Amino acid sequence: MNYLDDLNENQRTAVLHKDGPLLIIAGAGAGKTRVLAHRVLHLLKDGVLPEEILAVTFTNKSAKEMRERILELIRSDRDLNLPISQSSLRAPTPFVSTFHALGVHIIKENATLLGLKRHFSIFDRSDSIRAIKEAMKKSDVDQKQFEPRKVLGLISRAKGDGISLPSYQENAGNDFMKRVVSQVWERYEDILKKECSLDFDDLLLKMMVLLEHNDDVRNKYNNTWKYILIDEYQDTNKVQYRISELLAGTSKNICVVGDIDQNIYSWRGADIQNLLDFETTYPNTTTVLLEENYRSTQNILGASNAIIEKNKNRVEKKLFTKQSSGEKIVVSSGYDEEAEAHYITQEVERLVKNGVAHKEIAVLYRTNFQSRILEEVFLYEDIPYQVLGTRFFERKEVKDILSFMRAAYNPENTADIKRIIDVPPRGIGKVTLLRMIEKRDHELSPVMKKRVDDFKTLLVHIREYGVAHKPSETVKYILKESGLETLLKSGKDSHKEENLERLQNVYELVTLATKYDNFSPQEGMEKLLEDAALATDQDSLEKETDAVKLMTVHASKGLEFDYVFVSGLEEDLFPQHSNDDRDSEEERRLFYVALTRARKKVFLTFASTRMIFGSREVRLPSDFISDIPDEYIETEGEAFQKRGDLLIIE
Repeated sequence: MNYLDDLNENQRTAVLHKDGPLLIIAGAGAGKTRVLAHRVLHLLKDGVLPEEILAVTFTNKSAKEMRERILELIRSDRDLNLPISQSSLRAPTPFVSTFHALGVHIIKENATLLGLKRHFSIFDRSDSIRAIKEAMKKSDVDQKQFEPRKVLGLISRAKGDGISLPSYQENAGNDFMKRVVSQVWERYEDILKKECSLDFDDLLLKMMVLLEHNDDVRNKYNNTWKYILIDEYQDTNKVQYRISELLAGTSKNICVVGDIDQNIYSWRGADIQNLLDFETTYPNTTTVLLEENYRSTQNILGASNAIIEKNKNRVEKKLFTKQSSGEKIVVSSGYDEEAEAHYITQEVERLVKNGVAHKEIAVLYRTNFQSRILEEVFLYEDIPYQVLGTRFFERKEVKDILSFMRAAYNPENTADIKRIIDVPPRGIGKVTLLRMIEKRDHELSPVMKKRVDDFKTLLVHIREYGVAHKPSETVKYILKESGLETLLKSGKDSHKEENLERLQNVYELVTLATKYDNFSPQEGMEKLLEDAALATDQDSLEKETDAVKLMTVHASKGLEFDYVFVSGLEEDLFPQHSNDDRDSEEERRLFYVALTRARKKVFLTFASTRMIFGSREVRLPSDFISDIPDEYIETEGEAFQKRGDLLIIE
């Protein structure tokens, strides 16, 4: 079959376009990944070399899916003859990456220009919070008066807008909050520099600086990547927009895919204008609209269209499908949040009894606090569930092993040293640690000096071993030589089960590390550490488990399920009201995203009363429910009532 045969007319137009800017407005479930993968194949068949193509998206999951789709198309096309690389004896492939992983790649190749070592560390959010708290302490800023997470959020937003520390300080003026943030930011940068580290926002900001202020660097990548493809363009912030523009160079062979109706991240800097202004930024743009949906039934799409068309700041489009109308959307109310949760579990059990797999069901909510009662009832009813966000790389024992790796390659990273200095216990206290970090080892007693020297020797041995062995073997080496394996195997009876689970997690890390064994030892180790640092909430779903998925609507973006429950549809909860019309439109886009996650059926639930901040409040159903035309809805009314301590199902 010809590779174009399974595409609709508009998809084919997008795939066959070659030179110049291309804007693809792709509705939810409209096959955008298929289009991007086929577009890459078409470029290859048209003579473009694989290494001349760069495809960028936002999540590891999306990048992995795109990479697999492209490779599958390449492998299955018998007419495609790609040159074989002499160094690897295999055909080169397009560079498919997330924005942050691309930043790591470019920064590592040009580390000396930024005054960095190649083996710099990447702060995850917990590292950044720890450093912010330390910076606040050094700046005499009261953490009770100024919440560290908020301070970090303001710094992150400024970096995402491309604002440097000097510029921020210069514009702080008499703004008290900005002056406080300026103080803390300065100390925070000192900590990053001292530990030879970058945070997530630096990976983008430093990449932009390199491309913007160094002609040789920019020209190098313009000559390397002659065709740029960017997914989820509506989620780009100012820095990502500028990076895209710089990489596109003078040829402007840039293809972006986006959907304004799915822009839900303005709170972290995503700028909807990047997509709205694309045709102005890139004159002579070819624009293609993808409206045919391959995921959901017509009833789901009809409701989704009715919801989103009330927004004014959008590109007009209307999703449709050739599938059947499907089941109507169920709306159900409960007396309180517990009744609502019991209704959801009852429906889940009914679906499972009818042959639906647990993993094909998702329960979505607007804010994280809503998960508590849901988890409680799912546990009570003994229904397997998985909360999105419980990341493998965040488990203590896994972070310990990774810290040993990072500290071996980057001894300046005091965060990792602090984490593992007493894992397992070595009898090294805070005073000794401080002297060690400040390089005042000569002040230590002979006993303490030996303990510190033994620890430093261990790190040297790990580094030497890692240079010569596969990453999976290095993980095993660390587990054994650090004493962590012995510690976890010799726990007290009361902790044996917990320790066994922790040991199994480290064994799982060994298994995961085998994915990197095909690289050279050093490159494999670097890639393992990078992927661990850049892991997102959705990566917690990488290991397939047959369980109902519980997550926020934000976290569900890019995912799809047969059956979706959207809970807590109450005024001031979903939507969360503000006086800003832009916020109101974003709440509506968020509900649109929630609806379009479903393939077969949607359940909308709300409670008549809910406990909020310790007080029980009477709740009104969300306006979103009344915005859906009656033809798409069936109402179950007051599905539960509370009488005394009993829940009566009516």
